[in-house]
Amino acid sequence: MLTENLSFNPIDNERLARLCGPLDENLKQVETGLDVTIQRRGEHFKIKGERAREAVTALTRFYLLAEKQDLSIDDVQLGLVEVRQHPRPGSDEIAEEGVPVLHTRRGDLRGRTPRQSGYIKAILEHDITFGIGPAGTGKTYLAVACAVDAMERDAVKRIVLVRPAVEAGEKLGFLPGDLAQKVDPYLRPLYDALYDLMGFDKVARLFEKNLIEIAPLAYMRGRTLNSSFIILDEAQNTTPEQMKMFLTRIGFGSRAVITGDLTQIDLAKNQKSGLGEVERILGHVRGIHFHHFQSEDVVRHPLVQKIVDAYDTYQIRNETQNPTTREDRQT
Repeated sequence: MLTENLSFNPIDNERLARLCGPLDENLKQVETGLDVTIQRRGEHFKIKGERAREAVTALTRFYLLAEKQDLSIDDVQLGLVEVRQHPRPGSDEIAEEGVPVLHTRRGDLRGRTPRQSGYIKAILEHDITFGIGPAGTGKTYLAVACAVDAMERDAVKRIVLVRPAVEAGEKLGFLPGDLAQKVDPYLRPLYDALYDLMGFDKVARLFEKNLIEIAPLAYMRGRTLNSSFIILDEAQNTTPEQMKMFLTRIGFGSRAVITGDLTQIDLAKNQKSGLGEVERILGHVRGIHFHHFQSEDVVRHPLVQKIVDAYDTYQIRNETQNPTTREDRQT
């Protein structure tokens, strides 16, 4: 176990208060995210743990940010993601060279990890991109951001966001309303991303002009989508037939992104996942890119990465003891 000492001089009590947060909440986030213990006396900090040096880097970065602004929980959690990826001071500036920046309402939008940056680059360079990985890695949000960027640059005429209406333990029939109203909760994450990236008023106007469309996957059959940026979210819940049907909807001047997490399949046990086998079928096709995320790319509460790792460890142990488990999970 390492022990690192850190002091901030000259003393600026207001800045220290912003660094630590109300009731030291920011320090608690650093402790949780990096598995360290932080002891503070005034401007002096003692950090203990295997990742104590990363904690020093994080605290130093946050102290610089706290000079002019309060630090929100989001600021701290996003900063921890970047520190985990670039633990050495200054290495993040080197890594950021050549990283694409997307033109959205959030002008500073970019990948927070090398894999996120590679994902954005892959979407910009390929007509069809698959983003596969655990929850919280930004697969859907960054895909929507790329779609907004493409529309702002007039590279596409409309955005089409698609999700399979597959129940995750609940039954659609018990929800009120017609089919469109029943599937609306499943599409809500896509609405949230659009509102954050474009603003409510602009999104509403584009919906009225039919320049943004959000639809269940079942509505895609028989259509051809030209000059569109199409995103299929939660693709692990498509069957192989649905995946083929979706991919063959893509028309001239269009780009498609397919996102999913193979550890969260909600299909019936006797149904194969279209996302589970598509890489074996299309992995060699030029113009199609498969991008895989890992738990260290999670950009959410620090505990989410640990939860993903714990489940992965459990699954690996279970598959070792029961060799048929892996095959069952993919089908």
